[in-house]
Amino acid sequence: MEEKIINKLESISGDVSFYYKNLVTGDIIKYNEEKPMLAASLIKLPILVECFKQIKEGIISKNQIFITKEEDKVPSCGALNYMQENLKVTLEDLYVLMIILSDNYATNILIDKLGIENINHTIKNIGLKNTVLNRKMFDDEKAALGLENYISAGDLAYLLEKIYNKELIDKKSSEEMISILKNQRLNGKIPFFLQSIKPKIEIAHKTGEDTNITHDVGIVFDKEPFIICFCGNNVNVPLYERLMQDITYDLYKYNLKRRK
Repeated sequence: MEEKIINKLESISGDVSFYYKNLVTGDIIKYNEEKPMLAASLIKLPILVECFKQIKEGIISKNQIFITKEEDKVPSCGALNYMQENLKVTLEDLYVLMIILSDNYATNILIDKLGIENINHTIKNIGLKNTVLNRKMFDDEKAALGLENYISAGDLAYLLEKIYNKELIDKKSSEEMISILKNQRLNGKIPFFLQSIKPKIEIAHKTGEDTNITHDVGIVFDKEPFIICFCGNNVNVPLYERLMQDITYDLYKYNLKRRK
């Protein structure tokens, strides 16, 4: 199975990174897993962690109110960008929207509130080696200076495993983060072929997209849960996303067959 998956990944032009771990058997398949990749919306995962860290420390409250402003809106993903200004939203609204709809406006509000330095400090304390937040979403001035956000498949697999083991922040925070990730609305990659399986297989995951960039990382709660992380820069997006669908289903079937 490992050779089959590596061959498929090598067939994709561009920069491809992959990590798989069966959380029962400990089996691992990895490919360029430590390669730093342009993050797109995967940077929102460590931002979510920082939210829960500051909530636990009493620095911020889930119920804190924010007022939306027209001048702060940014393009693309999410809901807030398409809603009226002067809308009252809570901190919890913001971090839920940031994950389940990949809301960029909500993300930028949270970055301002939490602080880039605080987020990066937590990233290092967790033990992530190739992940850094350098700018907000759609900050064209900083992007023009070459400042980008980075992640790696290995980093995010490590983060997801700590959440799965309920070791990130604390048990309650980890459980809440998993619950939010299970409510993901963007389900065309890792979950694609698994959504129709009965009984339902829950998947806690986060996607990322930009020009020639597509990612999906998550935990598949099969009878033997597994972590699976796909990252792609400079790729043919439709081809790589189809590969994500196929490899995830291949691994699901492989585990099912092995258990029989």
